[in-house]
Amino acid sequence: MGIGCPDENKRIEIEEFRRMLLSNAAVHRTKISDEFLNQGQLRPAVQNNRELEEKKVCVTSGVSFLGIAIVNQLLLRGYSVRVIVEKQGATSILLQLRILLMPLVSEDLEKLREMEISGEMRQSMNTVVAIMASLNDVESLSQAFNGCRGVFHTAAFVDPAGLSGYSKSMAEVEVMVSKNVTQACAITPSVRNCVLTSSLLACVWQDINSSRTIDHDSWSDESFCINKKLWYALGKLKAERIAWDVAREGGFKLVTICPGLVTGPEFLSRNPTSTIAYLKGAQEMFRNGLLATVDVNRLAVAHVLVFEEMKNTAYGRYISFDQVIRREEELEKLARDTGIDIRTMRSNSRTNFSNCTKLSNAKLCRLTSTIHRCNSEF
Repeated sequence: MGIGCPDENKRIEIEEFRRMLLSNAAVHRTKISDEFLNQGQLRPAVQNNRELEEKKVCVTSGVSFLGIAIVNQLLLRGYSVRVIVEKQGATSILLQLRILLMPLVSEDLEKLREMEISGEMRQSMNTVVAIMASLNDVESLSQAFNGCRGVFHTAAFVDPAGLSGYSKSMAEVEVMVSKNVTQACAITPSVRNCVLTSSLLACVWQDINSSRTIDHDSWSDESFCINKKLWYALGKLKAERIAWDVAREGGFKLVTICPGLVTGPEFLSRNPTSTIAYLKGAQEMFRNGLLATVDVNRLAVAHVLVFEEMKNTAYGRYISFDQVIRREEELEKLARDTGIDIRTMRSNSRTNFSNCTKLSNAKLCRLTSTIHRCNSEF
């Protein structure tokens, strides 16, 4: 099937963005060299082929709130990153070292431009490239992953209506895409490891009759989620489970990270859909001591550290959070930050946190303790 030529304005816009990426990478590499040569900290300019191959990764939803943060952390650690840009109705085409003259979705193009201009896509010794692929097409994704050692699937979806945050039908989309991504990992010879972003909500929604601990071994109950119409939790739960099913059969290593509500600078304006969806049921989470948050940049660091440790001891699931919301003033601040009416989050009954269910991120804490000073709320 042929691909139509973009109009002249779009062609010029894409070409300008391509030049901006490449020229900025070259300038930034020069600055890094000048800055670190005198300090003796510059990594060897020439790496062998094997090292270069190990540093090639792909990030789905790479222009999402979390995706941008992960791309940034990967670049700072010397990875070459492919960022998937969804292209509807066209064959996937790899954009290596240049952006081909094809029509990008204007919203994605603008996000990529913002990443480059704002410094969020800080250039390291390696590169970032955009690649068009369809999350609905396993073969398209496999072509995008080809040559990469690892895949980060951040699973970012947007409610077209912009009202409900997340619908039941979106949960099914989430499951389908998770299956497609992991199947593509399975059939792509170069891919060895995949890090999938799930959610703490895939762990906490159960009938709670007594105080206990929610950790990486905990799973939400599917029937409970359906009965409560917790579609975001259901989507994350089912998407993670199908990913594990595919990974067990597919011959690649999978790790999943289950974060609390992702927060950070400007997260309300940049992450509104998942914020609204996550906070459905916030009253019950607050009452049971399960309303937890995590800063987007700390979460991104955790993704990369877990990925790097997959060749050693990293395995299975990891819960990630910075803070458990326990006090009224913390809840009020969260309400202000998210723009959510606090009445939808405050419980009518008095909360006794001594009897609440406990959240544990000890597994992630142990993994990262050699790099970061660890505390009970990493």
